Amino acid sequence: MELFYLMIVVFLLILAVFDLFVGVSNDAVNFLNSAIGAKVARFRTVMIVASVGVVIGAAMSAGMMDVARHGIMHPANYTFQEVMTVFLAVMVTDVIVLDMFNTLGLPTSTTVSLVFELLGGTFVLALVKMAGDPSLSLSMLLNSDKALSVIIAIFVSVAIAFVVGVVVMWLARLVFTFSYNSHLRYSIGLFGGFAVTMLCYFIFIKGVGKSPFVSADFREWVDSHTPLLLVLTFVGSTFVTQVLHWLHVNVFRVVVLLGTFALAMAFAGNDLVNFIGVPMAGLASYQDYMANNAGASPAEFMMSSLMSSAKTPLLYLMLAGVVMVVAMFTSKKAQNVVKTSVDLSRQDEGDEMFGSSKAARSIVRATQDAGSVVARYIPRRAQAWIDSRFRKEDAILADGAAFDVVRAAVNLVVASLLIIVGTNYKLPLSTTYVTFMVAMGASLADRAWSRESAVFRVTGVLSVIGGWFITAGVAFAACGIVCLVMYYGGFIAMLAFMVLAVYLLVSSQISFSKKVRNEKSDDVFRLMMRTRDPEIVWDLLAKHVSRTQSFVSRFVLGQFDTILSGLVEEDLHTLSRSQKALSGELEQLKRFRRKELLALRRVPKQIAFERNTWYHLGINSDMQMIYCLKRMLEPIKEHVDNNFNPMPEQYINEFRPIHEGVTDLMTRTEAMLSTMRFTDYDAVLAEANTLKERLSVVRKQHYDRMQRDLQPGTLKISLIYLNILQETQELISIMRHQLRAASRFFGN
Repeated sequence: MELFYLMIVVFLLILAVFDLFVGVSNDAVNFLNSAIGAKVARFRTVMIVASVGVVIGAAMSAGMMDVARHGIMHPANYTFQEVMTVFLAVMVTDVIVLDMFNTLGLPTSTTVSLVFELLGGTFVLALVKMAGDPSLSLSMLLNSDKALSVIIAIFVSVAIAFVVGVVVMWLARLVFTFSYNSHLRYSIGLFGGFAVTMLCYFIFIKGVGKSPFVSADFREWVDSHTPLLLVLTFVGSTFVTQVLHWLHVNVFRVVVLLGTFALAMAFAGNDLVNFIGVPMAGLASYQDYMANNAGASPAEFMMSSLMSSAKTPLLYLMLAGVVMVVAMFTSKKAQNVVKTSVDLSRQDEGDEMFGSSKAARSIVRATQDAGSVVARYIPRRAQAWIDSRFRKEDAILADGAAFDVVRAAVNLVVASLLIIVGTNYKLPLSTTYVTFMVAMGASLADRAWSRESAVFRVTGVLSVIGGWFITAGVAFAACGIVCLVMYYGGFIAMLAFMVLAVYLLVSSQISFSKKVRNEKSDDVFRLMMRTRDPEIVWDLLAKHVSRTQSFVSRFVLGQFDTILSGLVEEDLHTLSRSQKALSGELEQLKRFRRKELLALRRVPKQIAFERNTWYHLGINSDMQMIYCLKRMLEPIKEHVDNNFNPMPEQYINEFRPIHEGVTDLMTRTEAMLSTMRFTDYDAVLAEANTLKERLSVVRKQHYDRMQRDLQPGTLKISLIYLNILQETQELISIMRHQLRAASRFFGN
């Protein structure tokens, strides 16, 4: 029996390492987004600064381990078997929940999932124990006061972070404006002094000063001299930042790098409990049982030892920090820092990740109405002065930056302060929630959400917040169910869930690898959004449109062949794959259309006016070809699925030359679209007309054949063949429109 529990502990530790990799891969963007989004330094420099912060934060995170030990449960009233059941259920559920949300593409939080999994598992087990022993109460088993404070801290931090981000960013922009270089004479020293003082206060005084690895005498000295240290830090940092400004050093960049360090340190100190807190509590429970059980069984030995504070060895913490740093440098997710928060908070327009929702439209409309009412009571001169401080066309953006260094500094300073406050009060605030909401509040105050993009940005924020609440509910319920099954199912159920967790880990990695390969494309669009030369934008746009339309031609021809092959061979699986591929390509075309329209606004105006109509005709033709194949496929799939009569050999032979003609025409069209050279234009159009006329003749012959000598049981397949002839003729017509529009769009 002890061997099985040892296996559980080892399994928990393995999951901890995996959680460190996955968690850092997902959450590293929380402290890298601002620095890389504003392009304050080279990627390697930012990563080194963040790595130092992660290692130091990990070394100081021992206090946070108490959340997993006795932050939710009262372990003195639980046996060794029961706490190990809860810990295993929490870690297995964490894997299942993360895998499910990653598969669905929904945002989640490791902090929220951990807290609510602990709460769900403990709550269910508490109900079971209360049913078996009426003398027990919920307050004796569940630390409800602490659990409530943790939950409130997590969700209240969302509103606080957003409001603080709005206020601080609005004041910062009012002082510095978008053309900040001309407003830094003395204000930059005060800003730098305040920012550095606040960061140093929470990093060194409230962080290092409260670390369990610092002597009690030093902590006492820090507490008694805090006001003096703050004054000296403010005076010294104000002087230093002002001198740096006079030496032509961008102080905002310095603040952003220091903020990156602080936020990375807060991330490691706060979120480390999400990854190793439960496994460390499981290890401590096992060590206590093996050393002090005195012959008691796991179902009898009470876990009073978990009531004491964690004494996690520094070696474990440092190893965890090293694993996190390795994950940051090696994870493809951490290196590809174009994430949701940057996309929703960028200063200029781009491809909107989210669509429009009714709730977002209502919020935007209500906000605009409220703004109009408030504006009536603000003097016009005051409004004009405020508007002059928010002239976005004066923004100083580095090449490829999503926003400027002023906003990046505000994002990091505010988020760092909020998270380190939570860490030092042992409240596991979600790093994801705080950094995301600060960034959203700052972007709103910075007027990054224009009327053209506000509804999409609000939809994105609502989607992310909705995902957070879903995470909480799913984590609570799932862990409760898993814990209950493990409790009654015993070792067999535990082993089954361990195998399931391993399977999900492997399948998740495979799915992510495929996703990474699919997201490597579309470099052309990113170049279009970065460059400011309209002529270059036009060249890149033409290349993007050419690539899109030539791919659609190849895709349509391939699916045309697949559909016909699936009908002839009566292969339902092939037809189902084709149906899924057509729907996926249609959605991709819609996304490309949004991107290309954004780029079309940035090309020279004369070109935009001349080519706009032809662009729309071309993309409409691409989509109409997809719809044409879907109309052809649906009755064919239903026919094959019902096992109706197969395609007669006569129809196959009759259609074969038409099929060859379509293949030849679309292949030649694709060649012209990919090269943007239309030397074969007239010949293709002429042959397309000839093929259409031939199809009309075949349709008439088939129609006459159906009326003249229709055989019993062949009506359905005859109608299917008639539909193929009609849609093939329509496909050729659409191809002609596509070719004509492309030749005009590319200027031929």
